[in-house]
Amino acid sequence: MLFTALLAFSWYFAATLLLIFTGMLLGLGLNALVNALGRRVRLPHTVRLAIVCVALALVLAGIAYLGGATIAEQASLLSKTIKSQIANVRSFLETHGIDTSFFDFGNATSDASATTSSEATAAPAAPSRAPLPSAGALASGGGAIVSQTFKLLLGTIHGVGNVFIVLFLGLAFAAQPRVYHDGLLFLAPARHRTRVALVIDRIAETLERWLTAQFIVMIAVGVVTWIGLAIIGIPGAFILGIQAGLLAFIPTVGAIIAGVIVVLASLASGWIPALSAFLLFMGVHAMESYLLTPIMQRQALDIPPATLFAFQILLGVVFGIWGLALALPLVAIAKVIIDHFKTYEAPALAEVA
Repeated sequence: MLFTALLAFSWYFAATLLLIFTGMLLGLGLNALVNALGRRVRLPHTVRLAIVCVALALVLAGIAYLGGATIAEQASLLSKTIKSQIANVRSFLETHGIDTSFFDFGNATSDASATTSSEATAAPAAPSRAPLPSAGALASGGGAIVSQTFKLLLGTIHGVGNVFIVLFLGLAFAAQPRVYHDGLLFLAPARHRTRVALVIDRIAETLERWLTAQFIVMIAVGVVTWIGLAIIGIPGAFILGIQAGLLAFIPTVGAIIAGVIVVLASLASGWIPALSAFLLFMGVHAMESYLLTPIMQRQALDIPPATLFAFQILLGVVFGIWGLALALPLVAIAKVIIDHFKTYEAPALAEVA
């Protein structure tokens, strides 16, 4: 009954639990940087955490100051390019007899173009003065504007609030890791605390190594993609490199999404640049999958690709983008627990038998 209650609780509050888990991952990443600094500088834990946070803040501020205008300009250009290329792909499919009505993309573009053309057609044909709208129409229009404004405002507050929650949890976990470690042990029965401590330490060690390796892989993918696209001459190479590096956090699926975005953005420059960008994407994907990830994560994770991909699809369908992004660390935790039971439970059962 307790297991069923916990399962139901996890199901109904999955978004909140995954948000907390993201904060824990951030705390583990900060703690890994603090420990790495501690191996070189003998300072208190709080001072090292402050140094790490200030250094990360300065790096982010420098990127925003030096490349903020470039990022904003390239992001706007990239958005317009991808929207136009999606519309071109849809029209190409329709001209070849492929039904695209089940696609949601392109509707806004076609609706906008249809609205613009209809307004352009109707404008010269209406020289007479239009009747003034009634009070009810004005009230309903004003209500719609207020409603949309509140929706946008609440969505912005929700997104910014989630970011601050993750940052606060990460800093709290990194500031006092021993307190939360001992708190988890206190929840376990006294006779099992030694084994629970072993599992918790193993999970923390595995996730810290994985986060360190994943961070290096993300930087390498982003830099190589940016430089390669800049050499090819693709507009928005910098922002494309940033999104490729960020999507590298999601194994397999993230690389596919990044490749589709890169190819769509390259189609505006012609078939040869698009083909070159596709070959670059294949090379970066091969570098990530067969060189960087095996070398960097050889000691961190050992999960078969098919198993990981299946759990990514399952968690993505059930929990949305949160489940897709956090599938790998969740599977890593499950693997550590299973390996522990295989190591310690099997000999004990054999002795009993």
